[in-house]
Amino acid sequence: MTIHETELEIIEEFALFDDWMQRYEHIIDLGKSLPMINAEFKTENYIIKGCQSQVWLHATVNNNVIQFTADSDAIITKGLVALMIRVLNNQSATDVATAPLTFINKIGLTEHLSPTRANGLLAMVKQMKLYALSNSAK
Repeated sequence: MTIHETELEIIEEFALFDDWMQRYEHIIDLGKSLPMINAEFKTENYIIKGCQSQVWLHATVNNNVIQFTADSDAIITKGLVALMIRVLNNQSATDVATAPLTFINKIGLTEHLSPTRANGLLAMVKQMKLYALSNSAK
């Protein structure tokens, strides 16, 4: 599935919910399904700077396909990183680096997150794109 197709799927999914409490619950559920990151990557070197909560992100690239693993100590933040991984995982490094990620605004995340969570989400996106850029240049 392409990044755009996954974004459309998420937009449709979030449209099913009547209010933001239901959407937050869905985000939390997404975080619960996030595969565990290896303990070796839960170190200072893998923490995303700019997030109020602790978020660890690791990326590997095989045959120009990038794979992310992550974790967070906060349930909503963990759900947000799970959402980003759902969109960007198993995509080419070039596609990840250039993805416009319009779904973030279309589902209303930027306007319904607290300023600190919104900044954290932007930091996640930035770090994922930086991983992709550094690997697409190789």
